[in-house]
Amino acid sequence: MRKLSILLALTAATPAMAASKNPFSAYFWSLGNTDLIVLMGFCVFVGILLYFKVPSMVGGMLDARADGIKSDLDEARALRDEAQKVLADYERKQKEVQEQANRIVEAAKDEAAAAAEQAKADIKASIARRLTSAEEQLKSAEASAIKEVRDSAIVVAVGAARDVVAKQMTAATGNQLIDDAIAQVDAKLH
Repeated sequence: MRKLSILLALTAATPAMAASKNPFSAYFWSLGNTDLIVLMGFCVFVGILLYFKVPSMVGGMLDARADGIKSDLDEARALRDEAQKVLADYERKQKEVQEQANRIVEAAKDEAAAAAEQAKADIKASIARRLTSAEEQLKSAEASAIKEVRDSAIVVAVGAARDVVAKQMTAATGNQLIDDAIAQVDAKLH
């Protein structure tokens, strides 16, 4: 029962609200109905918009905006294509530079190996020259030593022979040797 009384109270309090929604009621067409006022204001607003051709202006602005966006997109595509070309050029140049660097490194390695081989050959030639020079110095020193030994032996032999001859020689033998020497010189000169 209590529910029924609440329902009757609610329906009795809002007869104007229920009538304002029905366009066939008298309250709907009165100026006290806010829904009618809002509807009339909206119709006037739409009429003003149509009178001043706002929809065509908005359409034109939207078309212009669409054209601007389309041109921006076209420009962006062109810039992207150009950037891709530049990127491809840089990548190609990078590959070329890398290949050139690899060739330079290989050439440097080859030159270093050739220089090492040349240095080895130069060192071998230098060692050979020094060995030859040392051998020549040794031979020269050996020949000099042999000459000194021979000279010393000759001096000793001559001294010994002089002593021996001096001990065995008499005046008559000395005169005889002098006469024989003069005769040999005389025979060879004539």
